[in-house]
Amino acid sequence: MPVLASARYGKDNVRVYKVHKDEKTGVHTVFEMTVCALLEGEIETSYTTADNSVVVATDSIKNTIYIKAKEHPVDPPELYASYLGQHFIDTYSHITTAHIKVVQHRWTRMVIDGEPHAHSFYRDGEEKRIVEATITRGVGIDIKSGIVGLSVLKSTGSAFHGFVRDEYTTLPEVWDRILSTDIDCSWTWKRFADRAAVENGVERFNKAWEQARTVLMRTFANDYSASVQNTMYKMAEEILQLVPEVDKVGLSLPNKHYWEVDLSWHKGLKNTGKDAEVFAPQTNPNGLIKCEVARDQTTVTVR
Repeated sequence: MPVLASARYGKDNVRVYKVHKDEKTGVHTVFEMTVCALLEGEIETSYTTADNSVVVATDSIKNTIYIKAKEHPVDPPELYASYLGQHFIDTYSHITTAHIKVVQHRWTRMVIDGEPHAHSFYRDGEEKRIVEATITRGVGIDIKSGIVGLSVLKSTGSAFHGFVRDEYTTLPEVWDRILSTDIDCSWTWKRFADRAAVENGVERFNKAWEQARTVLMRTFANDYSASVQNTMYKMAEEILQLVPEVDKVGLSLPNKHYWEVDLSWHKGLKNTGKDAEVFAPQTNPNGLIKCEVARDQTTVTVR
């Protein structure tokens, strides 16, 4: 006889915009998010026997997402996710775990005539800030923060040689190449005992995001990259050094290729090797390199 092995449900793709208005200065700060909230608990009968008495309607979950955004700060998103998840397990006794994902979209304040504008913003990239929080009754709060879609490129300072060569290899070794990627980086915090532990020292989250973003770009720009693998390890290593409350850093980097275009067929035009200036950006296929770098110790609870 079949059994329900696992189940969770909720509301996804809830778009939320919040504006903070400083009444003294007239300066507005805006936050745009896409939120997903999924619940687990004693809900199996809704699947197995059509018993809807255990179901918190997903429309109610959507409404709660908006109400908690009004009642609480949404910056940093780690704090908002903790408030939201804690609400579900405190309000519904049969719900044991809330999974909250917050995607924060990027809006940058305009600078007009050299001055930051009080209420105007622009989208300067598709990079997103990501938070995934799991709030479990009797266990605590697990949070993973991250940056997704940080598009970077450098026109030199990268090489790739010394790799395995066999009968399947056609790729030439190169000592100077273009390196381009979309950085996805996450960092997993040591478990928080409860919401109060998240609130205590909440400034850690924005600080870590700023430090991680700086490390990613600085390492990418300054490291003479022997491989994507080695560069991403250096990124993770420095983030762990800078943020002691983080246990693990994960990275995923596609290697977006730019191929030289041989134009010698046209009047002997030189455009390869040291003469290469015009390239053909490629879309598919691409390399994909991933890693997780963890501390050499067991997870402890932040109190």
